[in-house]
Amino acid sequence: MKRIAWGITGSGDLIKETYDIMVDIKEKSNLEIMVFLSKEGETVMKWYQMWHDIQKDFTNFKVGAGPNSPFIAGPLQIGYYDALIIAPATANSVAKIVHGVADTLVTNVVAQTAKGDTPIYIIPVDQKRGTVKTFSPEGKVMELKMREIDVLNSEKLEEMENITVLEKPEDIYEVLGISKT
Repeated sequence: MKRIAWGITGSGDLIKETYDIMVDIKEKSNLEIMVFLSKEGETVMKWYQMWHDIQKDFTNFKVGAGPNSPFIAGPLQIGYYDALIIAPATANSVAKIVHGVADTLVTNVVAQTAKGDTPIYIIPVDQKRGTVKTFSPEGKVMELKMREIDVLNSEKLEEMENITVLEKPEDIYEVLGISKT
């Protein structure tokens, strides 16, 4: 693999863990990583005080202005990028993807990429029934209860063509063939 497109939605859950792994992968490899954020992804990066870091760490950086702006879907569809990673993916984005709604940059990119051969890897934040522990922007541990509808949508996502659901951010290493150590 040479080029990866990494989409970030508006989820605070798993954002720090995912970000740290993507920075580590960038440092350990020669991969070109293009990062794109939904409008809500930008909000969350600012809220978690990671906005300046992401611009410094990833020079190929874009923020969504609409479902097809900036134009990312075309290069993904024709194979310019070797993989599309959406991590973390909110319950809202997962629901839209599962039901064919492509009205944000991230959901449109997934819909259009799925029509080609570029593999798509998604880490939904709402995968398991019960509660999960996550962190607030201040680092405080929070416990969130997963809604049944969100878990069901994550399960439906697993059944979609050309989409692989990853369980946790660490799984990105294996997908990209990069050693964790």
